[in-house]
Amino acid sequence: MAASATREKIVISADRLFYERGFEATSFADVAEAVGISRGNFYYHFKTKDQILDAVIERRIKERHEMLGSWVEADQTPKQCVARFIGILLMNNKKIRSFGCPIGTLFSELAKLNHPGESGARELFDLFRIWLRRRFEDMGRVQDADALAMHILARSQGVAMLANAYPDEPFLESEVDQMVAWLDAVAEQKTQKG
Repeated sequence: MAASATREKIVISADRLFYERGFEATSFADVAEAVGISRGNFYYHFKTKDQILDAVIERRIKERHEMLGSWVEADQTPKQCVARFIGILLMNNKKIRSFGCPIGTLFSELAKLNHPGESGARELFDLFRIWLRRRFEDMGRVQDADALAMHILARSQGVAMLANAYPDEPFLESEVDQMVAWLDAVAEQKTQKG
């Protein structure tokens, strides 16, 4: 296996394990076993767990940035883009019910540990906040765009946490429907004012 392919497999496996088990509970040995490599081969690519964390965060930022960009490039309206963002909850329904939000859970864990990686994890929220704010600005909601973006982030994080706490209830689907109805009302308010 080429060195770059091995490194990528390590990052992908660490990403999954950090999400499913948590950063603190995942060891070098866990990641090496998941990839199927020796610890020596593992250390060739990453000397510390923090280096792996940085690579995982970098990967998550890159993937989310590409995802959000593809929605805008698909010539969707700003409202459709925000609705797709809300729809992430349903798209990842099973994982969210089992493990919560991968971004929220990682940030929360790193914040509790007072870990230096906390700022990198916050960049994921910043990416979403800025992207959502721009969509609301594009809807004509310039003055309250940031507040609306934060509302979506706060609501989606709360929904993800409670869907993880109550995985067998139709809670998640109902909340997504309510969030989309709220978005419709926000978009309609601008239409009436404009």
